[in-house]
Amino acid sequence: MSKQLTKAEEQIMQVLWDLQEATVKEVIEKLPEPKPAYNTVSTIIRILENKDFVGHKPLGRGFIYHPVIDKEAYSNQSLHKLMNGYFNGSFKSMVSFFVKENKMDVSELESILKEVNKKK
Repeated sequence: MSKQLTKAEEQIMQVLWDLQEATVKEVIEKLPEPKPAYNTVSTIIRILENKDFVGHKPLGRGFIYHPVIDKEAYSNQSLHKLMNGYFNGSFKSMVSFFVKENKMDVSELESILKEVNKKK
């Protein structure tokens, strides 16, 4: 998976990842105001299908849509692209940047270290 999502596509994918399956109407209900038009959301979902991010199954006269790509897999791929593109592939440089720019306190860093140690 090397395809990137636009902001609008990612917003719709976030809804589908949360709901696991939904109609266009249900997706629109979960989007923030101002709500996009039905045709706009429907078109974006078709684009997501063409990119192999979304699948569908028939539901009456319409369809119910579901994510094909796992949110964690997409997040991981996006972070690696960010790391390679802006931090020369260095995870340490990327984390250091976010720590400095977001002025993280010691307790937040300790919490992150605990999570990292759990994974080992």
